[in-house]
Amino acid sequence: MDPIIILQAGVASGTVLLFATIGELFAERSGVMNLGVEGMMLIGAMSAFSVAIATSNPWLGVLVAMLVAGLLSQVHAVITIQFQADQVVSGLALTFLGTGLSLVFGEGLSAAGAVSLLPSYTIPGLSVLPILGPILFTNQNILVYLGFLTIPLTWYYINRTRQGMHLRAVGEFPAAADALGINVARLRYIYVFVGGLFAGLSGAAISLAISPGWFSQLTTSGQGWIAIGLVIFAQWNPIRAAVGSYAFGALRRLIFDIQGPTKILGLRNPFFYNSYLGFFLQMLPFAFTIIVLVIGSREAMRKRIGAPAALGLPYIRGERGL
Repeated sequence: MDPIIILQAGVASGTVLLFATIGELFAERSGVMNLGVEGMMLIGAMSAFSVAIATSNPWLGVLVAMLVAGLLSQVHAVITIQFQADQVVSGLALTFLGTGLSLVFGEGLSAAGAVSLLPSYTIPGLSVLPILGPILFTNQNILVYLGFLTIPLTWYYINRTRQGMHLRAVGEFPAAADALGINVARLRYIYVFVGGLFAGLSGAAISLAISPGWFSQLTTSGQGWIAIGLVIFAQWNPIRAAVGSYAFGALRRLIFDIQGPTKILGLRNPFFYNSYLGFFLQMLPFAFTIIVLVIGSREAMRKRIGAPAALGLPYIRGERGL
């Protein structure tokens, strides 16, 4: 096992998680928890794959994937913002809806023919840097480089712009934001839509860039749920979200690679000879996600780790409190 190859592949895999995590971070910063990330990613992957096959234009596939997932997110937005329904229940329903639609409309796609994929590039100059060059800048997909740009831009937007201040305000103190003339409902609709756009981009990254050439119900493999856990793990900070996404990407690749060789460091590899140990390894990321979600559901712990104060709470104009 070559550590450079594992880390290089981990950065690529982590890009999928990064886009989904950033999207959910925007939605939750506005006060809306959307547990439908998995469903939006899956319908995004299906839409991108279908359009790329039909048009031979993968970029058009990416745009359609983002739009379709964004529109799907508005189902959750209407239910939770307009009708003040429970955000957890609505988000779970959105996952089922997105999964069902993607499997119905995506049936037989993998046998539909060759698909045009997004290109990969090596960055001259940067690719020769010691260690970092081969990992970050050698033969990476263009969406990986887009992910690198997304991290600082997201941080700057949230922390250094007026629009970012408004975003934080509607997620922390919507009543105060409303009193200042900020349209709380409109901003929440917008950022739930932004979350959908990023989830669609994440799905498109899987089917057209990172694990390209096929589509099925296993395309996302639960990565939407990991992204939700990463938002809490990152304490709603895009820089930490990026670190967590790339670390999980590397872990997923390590879990895959460690089961291949018969020996590791000259010793018998127990993960090769015992399939149950391999299943245990594959379970670890999801076990982490469950633990993080349980911790994040406790009100006292949420306050301690810096969750938006109004996260999960509908805003009704004129009521006391948040």
